[in-house]
Order: sequence, then structure tokens, then C-alpha cells
Amino acid sequence: MSIKFGKDDWDRIKETYDNWWNRTLERPAIKLTLQHEVPCTSSIPLLSQANCHRLDICPEDVIDRINAYLEQQEYLGDAFPMVNFDVFGPGILAAFLGAALDNSSGNVWFHPTEDRELCEMHFEYRPDNIWFNRIKDIYGAGIRKWKGNVLMGMPDLGGILDIIAILRGSENLLYDLYDEPEEVKRVSREIQDLWLRYYKELADILQPVNPGYTDWSGLFCSEPSYVVQCDFSYMISPEMFREFVIDDLEQLCTVLPHTLYHMDGKGELPHLPQLTAIRHLDAIQWCPGDGAPRTMEWPEVYRQIRRSGKNIHVLGARKDFDSIAKDIGAKGLYLNLSAPASEKEEYVSFLNQYFQ
Repeated sequence: MSIKFGKDDWDRIKETYDNWWNRTLERPAIKLTLQHEVPCTSSIPLLSQANCHRLDICPEDVIDRINAYLEQQEYLGDAFPMVNFDVFGPGILAAFLGAALDNSSGNVWFHPTEDRELCEMHFEYRPDNIWFNRIKDIYGAGIRKWKGNVLMGMPDLGGILDIIAILRGSENLLYDLYDEPEEVKRVSREIQDLWLRYYKELADILQPVNPGYTDWSGLFCSEPSYVVQCDFSYMISPEMFREFVIDDLEQLCTVLPHTLYHMDGKGELPHLPQLTAIRHLDAIQWCPGDGAPRTMEWPEVYRQIRRSGKNIHVLGARKDFDSIAKDIGAKGLYLNLSAPASEKEEYVSFLNQYFQ
């Protein structure tokens, strides 16, 4: 078997997503990836957060196992073969900077290896970090295997204050915002600089062979792009967001040609006016959070984003997407769907509503 995708497909994907980012695509971008169930005979596990610590598995075997998985997929709509490197956890930059990676629960979490006061925290580039090099090695094996026919994504580096919260502790950081605001800003600048350095080095490994850029959102981009975030901002006021977050976001949105903001939970809604005012931010993804009403039940959030002229990544099911598209229009929306191949007919019917 082989992966059912080729150069003409990639040319089409590039044109579609270029138009989506530039807001000239007259329909939504919808990925539909169908998974055919074929028994796996390999003893190598599919790379995941539960087994990303398995450094005993050579990168070539990791890629071969992923390749077998991708061979079972069918790509419809705006879908394409990709590897999501969020398998190393949310905020892997913390591990690049010395935090411990713990996946004993089956999900990756990061913990500081020592307690330090904020004034004692200084960070530098660590080219010999085990996790950084593991990702680089897997990238290399993927480039040799696929020669640009599979898009390998960037890992989930994390938000700047989110990284500090991991290394310092969220409660401590909340006090630091009041007690040592200038130190918070200093550490933020150090981490932001390193964030950009690690991003560039990883991107340089992938390019020019990788067919484009992507991240855990699954959005394709022909230029450097990323889903930026600050989950920590759930706990702070709009005034603190303006003081400690917005400048870093604006820098990332200026340095990277295209960006999407991951707005996670209703605690971030007070920051939406500031987010929509970021000139170079292209799109916003709204995630209501566990236990909250589903995405279709937040029409005013989507209307506010729409009024700002930004694109929207819709998280949710087909029903949610239909409701949102009916309310604000489908142009500029993005949806990432996956389904078993046995449900192909009903999913294709949904897709055809928007691709006519």
C-alpha cells in the first residue's frame, strides 16, 4: 500500500489554504479524514502521548509505524496526510528548558525539577536537550521516508505565560504578577526569544522538503504559522492581559506570517476585544471547555469574531458547524473532521453542502 496523496493534491491544498488565510476562499475549509480499519501486524506502537517517552524505539521505526497508519486513511475535502506532534504534550518548550516530562497517566504533563524564585529563573538555549533532539531525529526520519509527501507539524510549544506557570507554579505566578511584575516581564522576554529560536530551528529542519507548515490545529499554511495561546490568562483580568500578554502575542503575530489564537474557556472571553484588535492575528479558535455549553451555543462569541474580520476555527461536530455557518456565514470558517470509513456516505453528504 501507499499513501493516497500526490503532488497535484498538494498543489490544490496550497491554493485552497492560501486563499483561506487571505480571506479570498468563498467557502469554508473543511478537512475530512476517513480511517479504514486494517489489522496492524507491527509490534511498534503508534506514537502518542502515552508512549512518547519510548526512546528505545528508533526514529525510523516510529515513522514506519506512522506511515502504516496513514496508508489506511482517505483524504477528502481539504484534508491531507500529516503527523501531529502534539504527541509530546502541550507546552513541550517547558521540557526543552529543563522541566520533567511525565506521561505516567497516559497524557503528558510537565513538572519543574526544582523550586526557584522568579529572580533566580534564567533560561538559555539547550541544543542537547533530549526531547528537542528526539523530535529533530523523528523529523529527519520522516523527511527521508516521505520526501515531502507528508506534512509534519510543529510540536505544541505552549504559550509564554503557560511555560512560566509550569516552571514556577500557577499560584506562585499569580502572586508574581502583583509582587514582581518587572521580573515576570523579564522572564517572559527570555522565554519568548527562546520560543522563536526553537521554532526557527525546527522549521529549518523541515524546510524546504516539508510541503508547508502546520501545528496541532491541523491548519495547512504555505508560510510559517502557528496556533498561539495563553491558557493562563483564564485566571487574570483584562488589565493584566494587556500588561503581561498582549505585547508577546503581537510580536508572535508580527514575526510569523500567519497565526491563529486558541481561546480556551469562558475565563478568556473578557480578553476577546483585545484579541480581535491584534492587527496581524488571522483567526481565532474558540474552545468553551469541559462542562460548558457546546460551541453552537455561543453565537455572540462567533459574531464578535466575525465582526472583527478574522477567520474562525470551529471546534465541534457537524451540527455545531451547521448552526454557526447558518448564523454568520460559512466563508472564513475551518473545520477538522475525522471519521471511520464506514460512515463515509453521511460525511460526504455534509461536505457537499459547502463544496458546491
